[in-house]
Amino acid sequence: MAKAFPREKYANLKYGRLVSSIAISVVLLTVFVTWDSWMLLSRPSNSIIPIYFYGAADVSSDLDAFVSQEGDDHVAKVDHDDEHESEVEVSAEEVIDQSADNSGCDLYNGEWYYDSEGPLYTNNTCPILSQTQNCQGNGRPDKEYENWRWRPFNCELPKFNATKFLELMSGKTITFVGDSVARNQMESLLCILWQVEVPQNKGNRRMQRWHFRSKSVTILRFWSAWLVHHTTEPFSYVPDGITKLHLDVPDETFMELAPKSDVLVFSNGHWFPKQSVYLLNNKIVGTQGYTLPVKHHQSLKITDTEAYKISTETALAAMATHSNYSGLTIVTSFSPDHYEKGAWNTGGSCTGKVRPLLPGQVVEYEYTNIMHDKQETGFYQATKRLTNRSKLKLMDITEAFKYRHDGHPGPYRNPDPNKITKRGRNGLPPPQDCLHWCMPGPVDTWNEIMLEIIRQEFEGNKKSAL
Repeated sequence: MAKAFPREKYANLKYGRLVSSIAISVVLLTVFVTWDSWMLLSRPSNSIIPIYFYGAADVSSDLDAFVSQEGDDHVAKVDHDDEHESEVEVSAEEVIDQSADNSGCDLYNGEWYYDSEGPLYTNNTCPILSQTQNCQGNGRPDKEYENWRWRPFNCELPKFNATKFLELMSGKTITFVGDSVARNQMESLLCILWQVEVPQNKGNRRMQRWHFRSKSVTILRFWSAWLVHHTTEPFSYVPDGITKLHLDVPDETFMELAPKSDVLVFSNGHWFPKQSVYLLNNKIVGTQGYTLPVKHHQSLKITDTEAYKISTETALAAMATHSNYSGLTIVTSFSPDHYEKGAWNTGGSCTGKVRPLLPGQVVEYEYTNIMHDKQETGFYQATKRLTNRSKLKLMDITEAFKYRHDGHPGPYRNPDPNKITKRGRNGLPPPQDCLHWCMPGPVDTWNEIMLEIIRQEFEGNKKSAL
């Protein structure tokens, strides 16, 4: 017969096992907490944890609400469930993107898309466009280039609303200053506005002036290819007939009336490769296309691109410091050309380009990039000198318009039926225009962007609702 086990000893054994179990549980819990803490602190910096600490204020509050609703158990899942962690990270990024949308719109980062509705005017409904930009009137056979529109990635860029423009500019004057590219943009604006109201021509040989009576809106244009004072009179050892540019003196042709404008639009740069001599403080500091006597070469430090930067700063600073100017100055960035296999006068061509380039197809032109960078530098230098109540805005169209090799007149720059085949004495074909823009065409987008800039300044920086 088995010997009975004493009850007292059984109770003591049971009590000992209980104590041992509790001790083991405490040890295991300590190990678990230590391990979990180490894993939390050693977690990679790109995990969900840093979002709580480094995210924007709205992100933190959003996640705090998420945690309080779901409880501690769900927080543990966020730490250890990678799939759910990714979902939370995307949600946080979306909050950040929404915050960025509210802070403004990047009008210059986007894509070209085909709009079947077409342009707001035709070459037959705008009586004032220059013949050299009247591509359809000059016999261009394709029309697809008229239908491509620019679409920013993170906001809307509506079609130009002529009525809205006239309302915003009621009682105001907008002035275009620059070379023939500035004229190209101004004529585009006039062609669009012409569809809702025919303006009065009050201009003269010195300046173009158009007036829209319904809202008392005036559009002016001054020719100023360099934006600084220039003369062909003899200077020192440089004879008569050579253009001299005083890079530190703004052009008086626009300084007289431009300060009375409410909106100024500058657009230039394409005359700097032409023959000229550069001066600073009435001293010759550089040349372009002209050779000085050898003994004077050591003083030449300013190139045509550097002269562009200095002249840009000079002209913009003159407006930014003018005591009687409080308007909005918009600088249209350097307009890219698309000459292939030569320059405008050496057989360069853009014939046969019928649609925009695709991403990865753009051929970078070093000169275009340098001129854009120099202009941008001059612009930002001028902003540092701002002393009046005016505003400076850079309308940076250069990168987007590198894709529009299809938008130039090319050989269709006049109605001559022999324009494509007729060659000169040197055997080269007639010059093409791969710099200016057909109308209707891509240049109309410049005015869509310009209108959005004006709207933001006059109505406040909010997403477009035109």
